[in-house]
Amino acid sequence: MTTEIVLRYIHFISIFAIVGSLVSEHLLLKKEMTRSALNRVSRIDAVYGLAALTLLGAGLTLWLGSFGKPSVYYTQNWIFILKISLFGTIGLLSIYPTIFFLKNRGTQDELIKIPPAGFWMLRMELLLLFIIPLLAGLMSRGVGFMP
Repeated sequence: MTTEIVLRYIHFISIFAIVGSLVSEHLLLKKEMTRSALNRVSRIDAVYGLAALTLLGAGLTLWLGSFGKPSVYYTQNWIFILKISLFGTIGLLSIYPTIFFLKNRGTQDELIKIPPAGFWMLRMELLLLFIIPLLAGLMSRGVGFMP
């Protein structure tokens, strides 16, 4: 039981870190940024990536380990599958901005233009991210389970 509580806590804290870092990126991202501002956003993006990997690890352990509900409860729930699909889509959407930040982090240019696609993808990540708690709440009530 203690391991399950620790895993759920890590899962929960990772969610907060993901939301906080994505909102921070959204608020700090401008059409043109200085090198130091882009480096700051790049570090926040690294926190986002680390939190996403931590969330994934804790979530997979809770799902496939013998903690709480049996894994079949999640595997046979279409809402859970949708939730995991949204998380995967968010991960795919985050690739382009992350690569852009990494490529331009060490640039010598004082002003760096941020491509419009970076804004669009970040906003889509946030939109999809705010749907996931609704799905988690429904799933916790047994909605979507197909025995």
